Amino acid sequence: MTEKTLIVATAILCAFGWSCCNSTQDQAEKLNAEAAKEYLTPIRPASEGRNPCWNEFCKKFTYAPTFDIKPSEGAVAYRFKVNAEEVSGEWSFTSSDPATDLSPIWASIPPSKVKLTVLALDGNDNVKDTVYQRSFLRDFPFEGPYNSNVRPYKEAALMAALYIHKTPGVQKFKETLTPDLDLYSHFTYANKVIGGLIRVEAKIAKYVPALKEDALLIAKNAAQFLMEQSRPEGDRLEFFPPTYYGDKVASKKDWNVGRTMTMDACYSGNAFLDLFDVTGDSLYYDRALKIADTFAKIQNEDGSFPIKVFFETGEPVNGAKAMLHPILNYTRRLEREYGITKYADMSDRAAKWMKEVALETFDLTGQFEDVNVEGLKPYQNLTNCTAAPYASYILNGHPTSEEIEDSRDLIRLSEDQFVHWNALSNKNGVRPIATPCVYEQHRYQVPVDNSTCNVANAYLDLYEATGDKLAFAKAKALIDNLTVVQNITNGQIPTTFDLRDPERNNKRSYWINCSNASITILLRMAELTGEE
Repeated sequence: MTEKTLIVATAILCAFGWSCCNSTQDQAEKLNAEAAKEYLTPIRPASEGRNPCWNEFCKKFTYAPTFDIKPSEGAVAYRFKVNAEEVSGEWSFTSSDPATDLSPIWASIPPSKVKLTVLALDGNDNVKDTVYQRSFLRDFPFEGPYNSNVRPYKEAALMAALYIHKTPGVQKFKETLTPDLDLYSHFTYANKVIGGLIRVEAKIAKYVPALKEDALLIAKNAAQFLMEQSRPEGDRLEFFPPTYYGDKVASKKDWNVGRTMTMDACYSGNAFLDLFDVTGDSLYYDRALKIADTFAKIQNEDGSFPIKVFFETGEPVNGAKAMLHPILNYTRRLEREYGITKYADMSDRAAKWMKEVALETFDLTGQFEDVNVEGLKPYQNLTNCTAAPYASYILNGHPTSEEIEDSRDLIRLSEDQFVHWNALSNKNGVRPIATPCVYEQHRYQVPVDNSTCNVANAYLDLYEATGDKLAFAKAKALIDNLTVVQNITNGQIPTTFDLRDPERNNKRSYWINCSNASITILLRMAELTGEE
C-alpha cells in the first residue's frame, strides 16, 4: 500500500464511522442531511447569465429545478402548483419571478411523477391564465446507507475480467486475428469494444499470472486486427482504427456505413498503451503516438474536432462538434505516464474549446456510435458520459477553486439527470431497476454499468481533490452496487440493470468496454480502501 493510499484509506475509515469515534448511522444521517440541503440549490440556472435554460428535454430532477418561463403581460405574481399522480396532496407557493426555482416546496414533495402548473396572478391575486405546465419525475434523494459490497472489490473485478476472457468470442482470438461477429456481435464496434477487450486482457496478464500467456496472445491478436483495419499512412486519418466493422447492429445503419466517430480512436490508443505497459513492446507505444499525431493534424482552428467523419477521407459528415474529454484525458496520460509533451498545444486548444463552448453553454451532449448525431437540438441528448468524465479531467488537473465549482456543476448535472438512488415500483409492485444506478443518456433511458463508473469516478476525484465525504459516500454506493448485480455464478457484470421479461432478457447484450470500466473502478476502489 502506498503512503497516499494509506492516508486516504485511514481517512475513509474515520469518515464513515468504522472507528470508535462515531456510529455509522449518525454519519449516514449527517450525510443524508447534507445531500438534502444541496438538492435545494438549482444547477446552473439561466438566471446566472452563463447559459440558457438547459432542461427543456429533461424527464426527471433530483435538484430543485427552474424552468424557462417567460413573464406574462400584466401579471404581478405567479403561483407554482405541483400535483403528484399517485400521492395525495398539492404543494404550492407564490413568487414574483416566473423563472424562480422550486426550492420552497421541493423537500416536501415525495418521490413521484408530478405535474407542475404555473399560474399568472393579477394584483388582486386572481388567476389571469396558465403560463406553464410540465410533467416530470421528482426523483429520490440520496439516502444512505445502501447495500455494501458483497465481496472484495478486487475479487469482483477479477471475476468480471475472467468472465470476458473465457467467452467463446474472446477465446477465438487465440487462433485468429479476425473477430467472430457471430460469436459476439459487438465486436462490430472495433475501436470501442475490441479496444476494451485489449485493456481487459492486459489486466488479466497483470493480475492473473497463470493466464498471462493466454491473455497476451488474445490482446496481441486483437491489437493486430485494429492495426490492420486502420487507415494507411498518408491518409488524413492515418493510423486511426475504425468505429465500425462488418454489418452487425448499428454498423449496418446507412448513417454509419463508411463513417467513423473521431474521438473513438482514443479507445484504441489507450488499449495500445495498456498493452505496451504489460509487454514493453514499442510497437504498441509507437502506434499510440501515431494516433495522437493524427489528432493533432486534424484539429480545427478553434480547437474543436468534428464528431463524425467519413473514414476514407476524414471529411466531416456534418457540422456537429465532438465532446473532447477523450482526447484531453488521452494526451494527459501520454504526458504524465510517458513524459510526452509535444501535444500540449493541441490539448490547450481543445481544453479552451471545451471550457468556452461545452461548459459555458452547459450542453454536455452525447456522442454514441449507435445513436444518430444528426438533427439534434441543443440539450436534447445530455449525458453523464460527457459531463462526468469532463469533471474528472478538470479535477485531475490541479484545479482552481473556480474549476472545482465547475466540476461540481458537471457532477450535479450527472446526478440530477441520470443517477437513480431508488425507484418507484411498477404496477406489479416491483422496482424495475437495480438501484443505485445511472442512466446513460436522454435518448437511452436505461441504467448502464459504464455510466455508474463515469459518475462514481467523478465523485472519487472530487473526494480526493477536496475531501468531500458525501462525494465518497455516493461513489461507494454506486460502486458497491456493481458487486450486488454481478452474477455470482459466472462473474459477469451486466451492462444494463433494468428488469426485463424473459424473451427480451434473452436478447440482453453486454459490452466489453463497459465491463472494462467496471473492472477498472473496482480495482481503483480496492486500492483506495487499502484492500489486501
